[in-house]
Parts: sequence; C-alpha cells; structure tokens
Amino acid sequence: MFEVIAVIAVVLAVAIAAIFVIAATKPGTLRVQRAIRIKAPPDVIFPLISDFHQWLKWSPYENKDPAMKRSYDGAERGKGAVYAWDGDKNVGSGRMEILESTTPSKIVIKLDFFTPFEGHNTAEFTMLPQGDATHVTWLMHGPANFMSRLIQVFMNLDRMIGRDFEAGLANLKTLTEK
Repeated sequence: MFEVIAVIAVVLAVAIAAIFVIAATKPGTLRVQRAIRIKAPPDVIFPLISDFHQWLKWSPYENKDPAMKRSYDGAERGKGAVYAWDGDKNVGSGRMEILESTTPSKIVIKLDFFTPFEGHNTAEFTMLPQGDATHVTWLMHGPANFMSRLIQVFMNLDRMIGRDFEAGLANLKTLTEK
C-alpha cells in the first residue's frame, strides 16, 4: 500500500513540476489584437470608445454580470476619464483610465484588473479611415506574470479574450453602421 501511495506522490510531483516548467516557458508578455472594417467615419466611432458611459452600448463585458457595480470618475470623456467595476467571477473587478485621446484616431487606456487575478495592461483603440470605412483595431498588451503564464498552460488567452474583442467590435459595427 505504501509503495502505491509513494508512486502516486512521485507521479503527481513530476506532473506539477512539468506544468510549472511549461508555464515558465510561456512568453513574458500578453498581446491580444483584433480588427474590423466599419462603414462609418472615425468621428462617429470615436465618441463611443472615448466616453466610458457609452461602453454600455457595445462592450461585451457589460452584459456578463447584470448586477455589476460601475463608477465613473475624472474627466467626462477622453484623457483623464476613469471607469471602475466590481462584479461576479465572470468580470471580476478593475479600473480603466484613458491616458491618451487623439480625436478621432487613437485612444490609449491603462487597464488594471484586481480580481479574480491581478493584471496591469494597456488597451489601445485605433481608427484609420479607409475610403468610405474605418479600420478599427482593439489591442491589449502587458506583462504576463507567472499566474498568467500558468493559466496559459490550460487556456488559450488570445482565443478567449479575442472572442470578446471580436464581439465588441461587431457591436460597434452594428451600432455605427445604422
């Protein structure tokens, strides 16, 4: 009986060590990017992103927890605008602050997650005119701490977060192409 328990303990220890080694080899940065072509000028799209109050209309994260608590601070929109949220396990808690707002082409946001896992990233939206349309890009990048790399052993964060970005961009398209 003792031999079986010892073998199980050794196998378990080796498996855990292997997971940690795999996690350590994951990239030290996280980068998720999606883009869409929207048949609307940048000055129609830009206000929906630069004003956190407008995110209720298009952000895929706004519907994940109907009871989520939201607060707004700082500037009404653009540079200095702050949005904080506190929700269930699906959305966690965090804070966003617009650091740069170049009308109507670029918005840079400091994005801090507090729960369920701490993370500090930068989100960038760019809107480039292309004929009768606008090429809109949503990018998030930042350091991948060890917990993030450990999660990446089991989940594809680019696919998971990317699906949300795709949904948000599709919502922006629907909202602005009316």
